[in-house]
Amino acid sequence: METLTYRFENGQRRIPARPELVGVVGSGNLEVLIEPTEQGGACTVEISTAARGFGAIWEAVMTDFQTRWQLADTRISINDMGATPAVVSLRLDQAVEALLEQNR
Repeated sequence: METLTYRFENGQRRIPARPELVGVVGSGNLEVLIEPTEQGGACTVEISTAARGFGAIWEAVMTDFQTRWQLADTRISINDMGATPAVVSLRLDQAVEALLEQNR
């Protein structure tokens, strides 16, 4: 297992107070837990992955995600079992969209 950590500063969007869990840890998939936290406007991401050596790809996927959503005061935890970048993006977007729907 490899653990990767990223921090994105100066986000603009705060999420609702309730955490959201999407996905299932299993062969070729992942789960995403997204939750609010006090981080001075930052969004932090911790990834536990079975696929070692893909840090640059994870960084690109997470940077693209944060550019889209601009999250602030958010912690994201990802447990990965070899998901493709497209599945990672899908699960991340699914988690944020579920949280935003709660707030409507």
